[in-house]
Amino acid sequence: MPVVSVSLMNLPGTEAAVGWAGSHCIIADRPEGRAGGMGLGFNGAQLLALAIGGCFCNDLRYIAHRRGVGIASVAVKVHLTLEGDPPIATAVEMVVNCTMEDGSDPQSLIDEAKGSSMVGCSLPRGIPISVSTGQGG
Repeated sequence: MPVVSVSLMNLPGTEAAVGWAGSHCIIADRPEGRAGGMGLGFNGAQLLALAIGGCFCNDLRYIAHRRGVGIASVAVKVHLTLEGDPPIATAVEMVVNCTMEDGSDPQSLIDEAKGSSMVGCSLPRGIPISVSTGQGG
């Protein structure tokens, strides 16, 4: 079974965290002035919305390549609804604008991506999260 691992650690001189996988990195932070946040990066809700939309965009490309068709442009807007305290994501709406190079209707591509998106298919099923304490920092 494949395992994907990422790492995060504090960003020196801040209360933000830098996360990385391979040669790619991202900064997670709270908005400026909130709980020591400096607004240096994305908050958790933004990261979740980006994961949902980013995975969907990647799946559109995977499917298009497999079908041998070209995507001229794709734009995805993700609206993540939060409720409660602590805030919990309760709904997601994605608005997808996709144009095919040959002018064909992209709906079947969009439908297949919706049905095969790892993040989009995993979240509704729920994901158990275990937390343990490691040694050192």
